[in-house]
Amino acid sequence: MMLTRSQIDDLIDVGDVLALLRDGFRVSPASPAPLRIRTDLPGPGTATCLMPGLLPGIPAYTVKVNAKFPDATPALRGVVCLHDLHTGELLALADSSRLTAWRTGLAAALATHTLAHPDADTLGFIGAGAQARTTWTGLRHLRPWRHTTAYDLDPTRARQLTPHLSDNARAVAARVDVVVLATWSRQPVLHAADTHAGQHLTSLGADEPGKTELSADLLRDARVIVDDLDLACAAGALGNAGLDATAAAGTLTDVLRGDLPAHHGPRVSVYAPVGLPWQDLALLWWLHQHATATSVTTIDLLS
Repeated sequence: MMLTRSQIDDLIDVGDVLALLRDGFRVSPASPAPLRIRTDLPGPGTATCLMPGLLPGIPAYTVKVNAKFPDATPALRGVVCLHDLHTGELLALADSSRLTAWRTGLAAALATHTLAHPDADTLGFIGAGAQARTTWTGLRHLRPWRHTTAYDLDPTRARQLTPHLSDNARAVAARVDVVVLATWSRQPVLHAADTHAGQHLTSLGADEPGKTELSADLLRDARVIVDDLDLACAAGALGNAGLDATAAAGTLTDVLRGDLPAHHGPRVSVYAPVGLPWQDLALLWWLHQHATATSVTTIDLLS
């Protein structure tokens, strides 16, 4: 079975995927540890492999191979392979750019809704690309928003999210309760002085070495929740800001299992994920189960 970008978009059910991601965070196993293998390429790109995507109750696993080229459109390209857990049979190949955008965006929406104050109803985006768009789709599903604003280096792209634009990143943060950052920045976009009490920030851009959106002083002052402590220190927001695991209060799994409270006083809260292989499995297995013979292409590679 092969799933293209448009087929993935046609099959997605936002409510169902949010529910399966919530369940996935609650049951995601601690071992084997997720592997994220990355290498630089000659020129502007990087290559990344994420494996194995595993979840209890799903008789399959995933391996994802990505190429990241910041100036390309889309900037991320590749495939996600779905294999039978018992025989290794290749069950499906899916477009990585769209699958990643959906699983990352909806996981970010779930975390943002969970960690932001229940009364928060103003939302800003710093970076308005594909990742921001899928996050916005999830956030609209989870709660009503009274006001939105966006800033992007390309104003046309920002306007595709909302008609209310801001002049820069600091102006976004000054106007809203919740900020979603989805950029390729390699220097901090926001510092502690740019935030205010009770605000929530979700930083999606710091997902490999060298990328950073939030400054060390902001992360030290905030209550930081990550998706995986080791990866956050090795290739995510904490490590890229020179911080270690002690800067994090815990993981989203801790919060969704009830081991950590979702909210903790007036401190700024931050969600800073790197992205985990099991999220690819959760979404691709759902797509595989819901696809029909008329909606996908089937190819026998062994014929």
